[in-house]
Amino acid sequence: MSVETENDKQLVLDAYESLLKDCKRSRAAESKNLIDKAFHFAWEAHKGVRRKSGEPYILHPIEVAHIAAKEMGLGTKSIVASLLHDVVEDTDYTVEDIENLFGTKVSQIVDGLTKIKGVFDQTTSMQAENFRKMLLTLSDDLRVILIKMADRLHNMRTLNSMPLRKQMKIAGETLFLFAPLAHRMGLYSIKTELENLSLKYEHPEDYNAISEKVREHEERQEKLIKKIIAPIKIKLRENNIRSSIKNRPRSVYSIWTKMQSQKVSIEQIYDQLSVRVVFKPEDGIPEKNQCWNIYSLITDIYKPKPERIRDWVSTPKANGYEALHVTAMGPLGNWVEFQIRTERMDDIAEKGFAVQAKYNVNGGESELDKWLKDVREILDNPEADAMAFLDEFKLNLFSHEIQVFTPKGHIKTLPKNATTLDFAYDIHTDIGNQCIGAKVNHKLVPLSHVLKSGDQVEILTSEKQSPKHEWLDFIVTAKAKSKIKTAFKKERKEYTVKGAKMVESQLLDVGLKVNSKSFRKMLEHYNLSNKEELFYKIGLGKIDINEIESVVKKKSKSKFIKYWKLQFFGNSKDKKEEIVPETQEDTKPEVDKKKTLVLSEMAANETYKIATCCKPIPGDEVLGYVDMANNVTIHKRKCPNALKLMSSQGDRLLAADWTSHRLMSFLAVIELSGIDKIGIVNEVTNIISKDHDVNMRSLHFESHDGVFEGLIHLYVHNTEDLNNLIMKLIKIKGLDNVKRIENIEEYS
Repeated sequence: MSVETENDKQLVLDAYESLLKDCKRSRAAESKNLIDKAFHFAWEAHKGVRRKSGEPYILHPIEVAHIAAKEMGLGTKSIVASLLHDVVEDTDYTVEDIENLFGTKVSQIVDGLTKIKGVFDQTTSMQAENFRKMLLTLSDDLRVILIKMADRLHNMRTLNSMPLRKQMKIAGETLFLFAPLAHRMGLYSIKTELENLSLKYEHPEDYNAISEKVREHEERQEKLIKKIIAPIKIKLRENNIRSSIKNRPRSVYSIWTKMQSQKVSIEQIYDQLSVRVVFKPEDGIPEKNQCWNIYSLITDIYKPKPERIRDWVSTPKANGYEALHVTAMGPLGNWVEFQIRTERMDDIAEKGFAVQAKYNVNGGESELDKWLKDVREILDNPEADAMAFLDEFKLNLFSHEIQVFTPKGHIKTLPKNATTLDFAYDIHTDIGNQCIGAKVNHKLVPLSHVLKSGDQVEILTSEKQSPKHEWLDFIVTAKAKSKIKTAFKKERKEYTVKGAKMVESQLLDVGLKVNSKSFRKMLEHYNLSNKEELFYKIGLGKIDINEIESVVKKKSKSKFIKYWKLQFFGNSKDKKEEIVPETQEDTKPEVDKKKTLVLSEMAANETYKIATCCKPIPGDEVLGYVDMANNVTIHKRKCPNALKLMSSQGDRLLAADWTSHRLMSFLAVIELSGIDKIGIVNEVTNIISKDHDVNMRSLHFESHDGVFEGLIHLYVHNTEDLNNLIMKLIKIKGLDNVKRIENIEEYS
């Protein structure tokens, strides 16, 4: 406990005063008194406690309450619960104390928040299981998850006080689950900030570079935006439409993901501008009609692109988002996206579910309500493998949606790439289980047929049909996966029991012990996560029971084998010899995950190995993953597998940093494209052959219609050598694009 200074007290009071200014739904005297009572109670309870950053702990619950009030539009009970959300967990007060002082509803919310406090602080399977428990609160009181979201947002805003390993773990969890969950609940602003902050800590160099470029682009585009919106403002005023028109800023994370997925520069992304028109609707005229009226006024000025019209006014997104989007040609030859919304639509788009209830005048079941029902169904049928549950739940947090019709014209919202079988399970479990095919737009299609928005689907069934294992290969919705796996549960249990008996019998027959060491060797050998999966595969016959003896008896070797052996031949293009380890130690000393692992050249394969999925090279941003046998694998932070590890197994991560590498060589792949001309391949190979820091393993070029594309596999020492080579190649006349391939596994 530390002494609270006068400066601390003033800091706390200023933060609380700022909170009160934004409690717009708590103006009544009774509400103010309850908030004040909760503040002083929490301040006293957390007295003398400080955060990692050194500031008084009470500032955290105040800021969480501030987010709940200002950015989510929540009411008095939510603000009170936010102020109290850590009291039961971190002090001697109980839920009963909270109930006696603040009432049943507040105590229930605080209790829900207390139960999910340690969601991501346990072992891998417990992380997933606790997350499942957290989601159970969704159906009981959504305020619990909304306050948890506010709690996560403030933690992300203050993440710089945490060590690097913790930063990667928390940022990974946030990007993997919290940001998609925020999107699914319509919390667009919070989702965007969570994504940006995650990127800031996962890829700080990329984040800073893009942020700087964004500032430059915004300044340059300001005049152009003013020129675009000027005639629209005049048109709207002439038609007595009160509105605000502004540039819609792009998030750093959305730019980064487009650059990664589309392999384009930030300049190409900024070719398309985006403007938001928010208007105050007239009473007595349907909002939809008024949106289309503004669309008509805009397209009188700028010619629209017909295939780029998105009508989410007639059919809102599943998270409640409503708007009319249209892309039109601007005055200087730029494509401009116009988003047309009412003030109500804009409020919902920014604050999500928290304000949807305020506008739900019809009282009908919202898309979010329907989604919550689906979540409850998944939670009621949890798989034994908790990580599989996490993966399946994330499928339900889809950001890209399609809307299809039943034969009677009812709309069903499904994720992009959903199949006819997903549609069948969305209607009813029995229809999915007995599905044999479908008619899409009156044409017969198979179960695996991928649906598109606007399709009308009729499901064909047969009582003789039953779920098949291969169905899991092409369905995409969590609901369908859950229902199919539930159908397999009885069968799986029988095979699992059979496999367990087979393993025990086999080990005892050859005089081996049935203990945790034996199972650890088997799980590592077959790359499985738990014993149940091992028993199931043995019972099913996918693993030969006769192999078990040799796997368990396998001796470990402590002899160090160098991972790569290099031979230099001056200017020769002979490729470096890659020596793969013969075996790995079964056990190694405990790795100190609190320290940064130094990736020295001579320690390769002795203290770490390079991940085969992404094959990082010195200079890449990396992290280490420690497995059950204390082996450390180095991944790029951009690697999809690394993202999953950060989100689900953060306790096994450690920070890693390269030392200078000049002996070892690493495989890298670069992609080239440009205008096909005589001698261009020779120019490329000449530059590479003259570079003493780079050796070429292979190259492949293709030419079509005067344009060529090429892939070159190289051995380099580090990213600096690779970047230097790329800078030399891009100077060749006719070469349009030269870039490194990040996902090297696809090209190896």
